[in-house]
Amino acid sequence: MRLRFKRIASTIIVLGGGAYMGSLLTKKILNRNDKKTHIPHKGKPNIPSRNELLLSLQNEKFDILVIGGGATGTGCALDAASRGLKTALVEANDFASGTSSRSGKIINGGLIYFKKFLLSFNIDEYKIVKEILNERLHFFKVAPHLAKVQPIMIPIYHWWEAPYYWAGIKIYDVFSGSRKLKSSCYLTKKETLEIYPILKDKGLFGSMVYFDGQIDDARLCISLALSAIRHGATVLNHVRCLSLIKDTQGNLCGARLRDEVSGKEWDVLAKCIINATGPFTDSIRKMDDVDVEDICQPSSGIHIVLPGYYSPEKSGILVTKTRNDQDLSSYWFLMPWKNKTLVGNTDISAKPIINPQPTEEEIMYLLQNISDFVNPDVKVKREDVLSAWCGIRPLVGDTNSNTKRLSRHHLTQVSQSRLVTISGGKWTTYRAMAQEAVDSAVRACDLKPARDKCISQNILLEGAYDWSISFYFKLIQDFGLESSVAQHLAETYGGKAVEVAKLATSTGRNWPIVGKKLHYQFPYIEAEIRYGVKEYAVTAVDMIARRLRFAFLNAQVALEVLPRVIDIMAEELQWSQEEKKLQHTKALEFLQTEMGLMLNKKSRNKMTILLSKEDIKLHIKRFRSLDKDNKGVISLKELCKGIKDINVYLSEEDLKGFVEEVAMIYDTPIRLEDFIQIMSTIRTGHVQKISPTDKELLRKQLYDELSELSLQIN
Repeated sequence: MRLRFKRIASTIIVLGGGAYMGSLLTKKILNRNDKKTHIPHKGKPNIPSRNELLLSLQNEKFDILVIGGGATGTGCALDAASRGLKTALVEANDFASGTSSRSGKIINGGLIYFKKFLLSFNIDEYKIVKEILNERLHFFKVAPHLAKVQPIMIPIYHWWEAPYYWAGIKIYDVFSGSRKLKSSCYLTKKETLEIYPILKDKGLFGSMVYFDGQIDDARLCISLALSAIRHGATVLNHVRCLSLIKDTQGNLCGARLRDEVSGKEWDVLAKCIINATGPFTDSIRKMDDVDVEDICQPSSGIHIVLPGYYSPEKSGILVTKTRNDQDLSSYWFLMPWKNKTLVGNTDISAKPIINPQPTEEEIMYLLQNISDFVNPDVKVKREDVLSAWCGIRPLVGDTNSNTKRLSRHHLTQVSQSRLVTISGGKWTTYRAMAQEAVDSAVRACDLKPARDKCISQNILLEGAYDWSISFYFKLIQDFGLESSVAQHLAETYGGKAVEVAKLATSTGRNWPIVGKKLHYQFPYIEAEIRYGVKEYAVTAVDMIARRLRFAFLNAQVALEVLPRVIDIMAEELQWSQEEKKLQHTKALEFLQTEMGLMLNKKSRNKMTILLSKEDIKLHIKRFRSLDKDNKGVISLKELCKGIKDINVYLSEEDLKGFVEEVAMIYDTPIRLEDFIQIMSTIRTGHVQKISPTDKELLRKQLYDELSELSLQIN
């Protein structure tokens, strides 16, 4: 024990001294721009239609053509356009349709990388932390409605870990200087459990809490695209780059494009091309030079979404210890996100595929890790998984290396034919990456921007104008929106929420006056679909996955609202019946394969009874007490009473919506096996109807398992 204490003490002294010296240098670097005034640049007041943008792309010449509509690509377009360069951007799918919408939603300050730096003194890790700390506050300046401070707890289960974590994180606070969001703190076991009561209390010593940022990644990317358009860029989704064009001297001068909506192809001329395609970096580089060696080593990581009760709003959890029987990640986290719980992630070497899919092995791996750290009374169930998705990280480095050991630094490269490639990095550093890429383009292609220096750090993004923390009160008072809807609109669209509210239709009730919800469990309203079309949503998947986040929050609910989403989009885009069917088919395939819906259904088919024997016994007794006439069935009114009896909190409106959903899916009056199935799925966030075959299996299992109760099942 004495030897262990000496090691800890010596480690703290060494790390503390090294970090202190490093912090002096870092503070100078990080704080040198603190005195600069934040100057907003509003740009053009209106955005053109998609057809107008297509005409521009087909008939004009450009200084810069950006390929890729993720975080880095849209950041490049905004940076270049705001410097006065004539800029175009094309994205083969939708904005943020790839990695940029499948992140962990955290704009982190590099704590994990800081730990690696202290343990190895790897200069690459130091550079990453320095850059991340410099960029993280940028989100809170340019998009305050989309970024929030997120407390993150690191549980401690050994006394000797307390000084280790305390010293390490406090050193990180010093290293961060004035760029830290809030100061970290230590919590006792009692304080930890008060905030996170589902944590395993056996052996718990306490916890350290530090602070990072959280964003809606897809919304932020769309805001970047819209802001670039307002600054004069021609930005288009669903336009694919088919090939690159070179002049007689072998320099790139344009690209062959195809509109994926109409199928039309044409050539566009540009003085410089920026490759910002993330995991597909090498495919564009090979368009330029078929013999070029790969620089990108893609890594896949999955995330799952669980019901909100897995994470209190006050804090997330970060655990740096994982199950050692599977080498799928080096850490995992559990974060509150949009009233649900986001869990991630894995880190596995992968190939750059357009439609990555989660696997059952990875889903179970995350669930098992959660089970190891929660109270034994909390049963982590497979059926609690509401959605699951996979993202491909565009790491750069040795393509034969283990992806968990690859640096998260980025790389800018200019080819002989002047193709500028920007790859690697993280969401947090998108702006710095874009600045570096545009700087390289200006130098390599001798461009003449109207402004010599980058001003992207001063540009307020779409919706940031006229927004304040209390902005949602204006929406409630001026339009009569429900409070939760108003808060959602303000946090998503910022000052532009007023334009969405103007599209909202009457609810036909005294309150809320306007704002028809698409689903009773979510604050999304029908007006957002019409507004989403104005923001260049072209397909049903664009809408349910990125304009609204249904697919990422609950794949089953996304499927349920899909018909209404398609109907409204059809009105806006003049879709035929054939097109509506095609959109439904494609969206269904997306939900089943990329959002984990098919895996969820397969897992549920294996478990027709989703309750313990004790729970089933209790629900049978409840059913008997509700079935006063002993007819073997209960009414919907009696079902409402049964739901209230199990202490599941639902507002009157939500309870009404839930019962209406039950009435659509189940035969009424409700039989015992249906009652048990409803009770077992009520916490998963949607009503699930089991097949007749499964219902018979459920009936048989109830007989087999509870025969000792001598309770007849009608």
